[in-house]
Amino acid sequence: MPVDPRQREQRLAAIRQIIGTHSVRSQAELVRRLTGLGLSVTQSSVSRDLRSLPISKVGGEYRITPRGDAGVDGAVLREAMRDAVTGITAAGPNLVVVHTVIGAASRVGSIVDNAAWPEIVGTVAGDDTLFVAVSGTRAATGLQHRIGDLVGKEWSDG
Repeated sequence: MPVDPRQREQRLAAIRQIIGTHSVRSQAELVRRLTGLGLSVTQSSVSRDLRSLPISKVGGEYRITPRGDAGVDGAVLREAMRDAVTGITAAGPNLVVVHTVIGAASRVGSIVDNAAWPEIVGTVAGDDTLFVAVSGTRAATGLQHRIGDLVGKEWSDG
């Protein structure tokens, strides 16, 4: 069944508003709140919507992921990264591999993309692995340190 783009945009706006103003701990809770607003939704549509938005589950609740360098020092960004990242490895001069808990690579990729760090050229996420293309060896090392600082760990390639 085709999705009406206007309904989807309305649903995305409602999700941003709900998560921005309420503590939401589960997709089922979000479905109830959206239904309460008169929107017809399913858990699977909410799941797809959450993946398309800059939203992370932090400390057991959904939060809007900060954008830009202003968010790099934010507690939400640090907590989201700390909950998800399990390792970082350079793979040549232009690639950093970020290992995450299962299912979190896409979320971490979204966080990294939204941070708009200048050394990052692009990202590709799998289930528990994120490939981050960077501009060179110095950028790879810098990114490893930047993510390590956010996560509160230091990884080396040795």
